[in-house]
Amino acid sequence: MNPLQTLIDQSCGTNLPYPGDFRVDENFLAKFPSGTTVIMANRYATSAWTVTARLHLGMPDGTEEVYFLKSAPLALGRLMMEGEFHAMSEFHKFAPGFVPKPHSWGRYSLHYLEAYFLVLEYLDLVTDTMPDPTELCSKLARVHRDSKSPTDQFGFAVTTCQNVYPQDLGWESSWTTFYQKILQHVLRLDFETNGHWDDLDKVAQRLLKSVIPRLLDALVENGRTLKPSLIHANLWEGNTGTSLENGNLYIYDSPGFYAHNELDVADWRGYYNKIHRDVYIKTYLRYFPASEPKDEWDDRNRLYACYYYIWYSVHHKASGKAVRQM
Repeated sequence: MNPLQTLIDQSCGTNLPYPGDFRVDENFLAKFPSGTTVIMANRYATSAWTVTARLHLGMPDGTEEVYFLKSAPLALGRLMMEGEFHAMSEFHKFAPGFVPKPHSWGRYSLHYLEAYFLVLEYLDLVTDTMPDPTELCSKLARVHRDSKSPTDQFGFAVTTCQNVYPQDLGWESSWTTFYQKILQHVLRLDFETNGHWDDLDKVAQRLLKSVIPRLLDALVENGRTLKPSLIHANLWEGNTGTSLENGNLYIYDSPGFYAHNELDVADWRGYYNKIHRDVYIKTYLRYFPASEPKDEWDDRNRLYACYYYIWYSVHHKASGKAVRQM
């Protein structure tokens, strides 16, 4: 049986000792103070790769707290849950009012299925409207500016995943080397998923051997330095929401890592996002001006967009060759 379906079936509960239809695992409760009880637990939202739920808990001091839980099976589930926990924790460290607060991650107690969960603060969000450009871009630019890589290098301490696909994020001191590495990784996944395509391979080799060194080495010429910034790495409108409680904009579902800040906004170039490139990018550049050489901003933006275009192809195998030709 499909492991995700097994996890879904296991999580569905009837005749539970609390209202709701979601069975809470004992290892989840172990992440909370002794005496914490489940007031209500329900399956919540939908996901193609995870099981998700909203949990109302009674705390030992008599207060109530609400959490969002997501879970996934097998070793890949561990990469997904652990990676997102650390990426969101890093974001919360630098911008606590911009992301839900991560609580914990762990393994289910199930003996017949390896599965893992992630627990975050639950926020009641409006997610069917476009994010305000000024609020989104000013907050994002602040994270890019204020964040500091623990190694002063590009990469991340753990693996994070673009949906169900791990990224290749080992630390590198050179941005050129790091971007070559992550682009090669996603190209390899695309060929494995969609089959080899000679024309794409030829273009990719030119990018890797000529275009990337030409554009990215220039960022550190003439005594310039390039700061690794924490990026979200999947920031489309579907990963944003506005709080019904305080009206603040939040972002979530980050597979983030430390990179050149301009990589984060390159995803807005894609036709598949509703975040309009001109409105959002122009607003972002007001808060975080383009790196030098400024006149090569658009060339770099095109180059960085390739990373997201190829991820989009990997995730849309069923769409056929049209997606790869975009």
